This record gives sequence, C-alpha cells and structure tokens, in this order.
Amino acid sequence: MPRKIIVVTAAYGHDRIAAMGGQQALLPIIANAGADGVEIRRELFDHTQLDALPELARQIAAHQLEACYSAPEPLFVEDGKLNPLIPSLLLEAHQLSATWLKLSLGHFRSSQQFSLLQQWLAETEVALVVENDQTNCGKLAPMQRFQAACKVLNLPVTLTFDMANWLWVDESPEAAARVLAPSVSYIHVKAAVAHHYHYRAIALDDAEPRWLELLKNLPADAPRAIEFPLEGRDLTVVTRHYVTVLREV
Repeated sequence: MPRKIIVVTAAYGHDRIAAMGGQQALLPIIANAGADGVEIRRELFDHTQLDALPELARQIAAHQLEACYSAPEPLFVEDGKLNPLIPSLLLEAHQLSATWLKLSLGHFRSSQQFSLLQQWLAETEVALVVENDQTNCGKLAPMQRFQAACKVLNLPVTLTFDMANWLWVDESPEAAARVLAPSVSYIHVKAAVAHHYHYRAIALDDAEPRWLELLKNLPADAPRAIEFPLEGRDLTVVTRHYVTVLREV
C-alpha cells in the first residue's frame, strides 16, 4: 500500500493563503497534485471560517482528501495541568472530519491527569498526536518522558516527529529518531538551514541530504507531511513534484 502524503496548508505561506481567500482554496491544488490529505491549521482561520468547519469538511471530502487538524495549543499548560481547550479542539477536529488532532506537548510534568485525557479521547473518534515544537517543551527529554508514560499507562497517544524543529532547540534529530521512532505515527518532513540566530525552513531540493537519511530512520508506514515552503508560479506542479519525491524515497 503506497504511503500517505499529506500537505500542510501553511507550506504555501500565510500571505498567499490569505490572498487566495483561505485554506479551502488550496484543496484543488493539493488534490490535483496527487496528495492523500491536507493538514488544516487553526491559526490560519478567521472567526467566520472557524464557524464553517462542517462546510470545509464537505469540501475536503469532495476532493477525496483525508484531513488532519493542527492547533497551536499545548497538551499541558504552564501549571502542568491538561489544557482545558482540548475538548473543544477535539470537537472542532470532529466537525472537520479530521483523522487526528495535532498539538504540542507543552509543560508535561506527570501522568496524574492521564485518566482525564483518556476520558476525553474515549468520547471521540479523533486520534491525538503530539509534536515536538520549537520551545524547550519540545526538547528530547520531555518528549521521551511523555513517550514512556504513555507506554506504561497504555494511553492511546502517539507522536508527530517534526524533522527540523529539533534544530531550533539544539537537539540532534538523529538522536531523537533513535529514541522516539517506535511511537511516531506522523512525520512532518522539513529541512532547515541556519539563519541569523535561528533556522529557516527550506525546500528539499535546496537542502543537504541529511533529511533523507533521517527519514530512513523513521517508520516507513507513517504518513509524511510536506511542511517546507511550496513556492512557484504553478503551485500544483511544485506540490506534485514533492508529493512524488516523498512517496518514492
């Protein structure tokens, strides 16, 4: 069975998405490029669009795409408790007919509230995946502690492995892959280069082959998402190129 390729709407850039009228305008591009799904980003919605999730879900289905939903929210807030917004975010993901909801880890301290999270997840068919972000909460040590706690307590939460975010937090992506790979169910494919005091994501064709070697150390059956810049005069052609690359490597 061919591996799934997902296109993250943010890859087209906030300004271009706004000029096109919103994320729904990208659906024909993504579908015609041969992708299997689209990652919808909550931060790219205005209030009107957020109220129209069922209609967006219908459009996604009409283009025969799978949906996943990314929200710029942590699983655990600063006091170490579960983010109280999670039930409403799971509901939004349900309205979008999304297969999974992606959050960052946030301030994970202990598994004391796992039973509550288990309860929330039991009330929805939406899966939860947790990503390493570009903050200290996304460093390897807390991600590894969370991974271990989920395994011990049999919590049905898996990981999104963002291949380049490790660079922002001074971690080795390769070391992270060795430890976290068994729990990874979704991969954000991204390459980055040093830029001023941080990093900048770049297209794969412009990157060193490190990303490809790293990808080989992650689960081959995990959906791969394009989260690097997709730019050019013909966005369908550009997108199709990388969909083909990531399906074949």
